[in-house]
Amino acid sequence: MRAVKDHDNEVLFDWLMNCFSYQGVSDAVVTSFINAHGNATAGQIVQDLSVGPQCDKLQSYWHFNSCGYRKAKGSCAMPSLTRRCPLPRLDLRNGSLNQTAYGLYLFMRDVTDNDLVAWIDQRLAQAEANDTSGVHALIEPLAHVHGLSFKVLNMTLAMLLLAGDPKRDTWKTTGAQMVAIDTLVHNWLHRTGILRGLDAEHAYGTGCQREGSCADILRAAAERIDARAYNGDYPRVFPRFVQFAVWRFCAQQEFDQCNGVRINDVRRCRQHECILFDDCARLKLGRSTTATTA
Repeated sequence: MRAVKDHDNEVLFDWLMNCFSYQGVSDAVVTSFINAHGNATAGQIVQDLSVGPQCDKLQSYWHFNSCGYRKAKGSCAMPSLTRRCPLPRLDLRNGSLNQTAYGLYLFMRDVTDNDLVAWIDQRLAQAEANDTSGVHALIEPLAHVHGLSFKVLNMTLAMLLLAGDPKRDTWKTTGAQMVAIDTLVHNWLHRTGILRGLDAEHAYGTGCQREGSCADILRAAAERIDARAYNGDYPRVFPRFVQFAVWRFCAQQEFDQCNGVRINDVRRCRQHECILFDDCARLKLGRSTTATTA
């Protein structure tokens, strides 16, 4: 990726915003909206801020909190300034994405000093020196940007780190460890009985990233799978690959084996043709296991 080599913050912002837009609804809906309306770009935000912030919250990343902009109502936390604020000028799918765009831009400008690549290098070097998690070193600060969940950050940063620069070994190692837990993966871990067997049952949401939960379980499974058997260029331990394989097994547009369309979750799965049927606990998916937790 040339933007990584050139430390091009604006191109990286535009790419990240495109990835972050794909959440909450189907990919087809997002693609259709972006094709019709465009997406937030760093260039547009720079231009809109060049006349000076019309709201105190736009002074810096650290000022930008509790904006509260809602597109449908045209409201925000500073209603007397809404008409003069540049944030609503972004024609995005909802107000939360407007906040994500400005929050991400201010983070990349103020926290990374307009150099996201150097910031990533520094954070990963510090994590390595302190023998701490490189995944946590990147995810934790970015998770404070409005609208960026652990799932979307793991998914997006994994792509950036794995493909951004083949010469950055620390990037590739960290990206391989990033596991994105969506409802398909979480529900598969529940239905198969894996969560129950490991005393790790929980509702879908932030609990999936807690110690000993979904993400850790898949990382532990990856330790027992040599990913090089599937592609010689893969690292031996590749949690992202294992997570993606589970997702593909479940997703309708992929193998379409374990999802709420194929399975009536008020009773145990009856798909006798499934290759996992004999080894699967086939647990019902109760409401308490699917509700998102704060």
